[in-house]
Amino acid sequence: MSEPTSTNPQLSFELRSDWLAGHLRADQIRTDTLVQLVAKWAEPDARDEVLDALDRLAEVVQGVAREGELDAAVEAVEDAASMETARIDIDGWTARRLLAELSEIASKLSRFNPLANRTFPTQKSRRAS
Repeated sequence: MSEPTSTNPQLSFELRSDWLAGHLRADQIRTDTLVQLVAKWAEPDARDEVLDALDRLAEVVQGVAREGELDAAVEAVEDAASMETARIDIDGWTARRLLAELSEIASKLSRFNPLANRTFPTQKSRRAS
């Protein structure tokens, strides 16, 4: 992987080194997830339920999961640990920075497909729909 080009690599878009895909990096989501998981695990009344859900997730990850089994196991951990939705608040400056990074990646990913670079048509009037 190449050196980060973002002014804030912890929340950024990067182009993969082969230019065939991009990556979204959002370290704060990982941090929040671990903190929420450990906070619930630290509660004596909830510890067994969290550990049981984590053990079940480990079984699914180490085995051959059937369709939907991984999602169900992850959801069970989220429920047992009372985890919140994984999201990050961003301000206007961060939104513009991320848009610029994503636009740069999108132009490189669609470099061999001219139709992918076309803008979407906009609605001119309310009656046009």
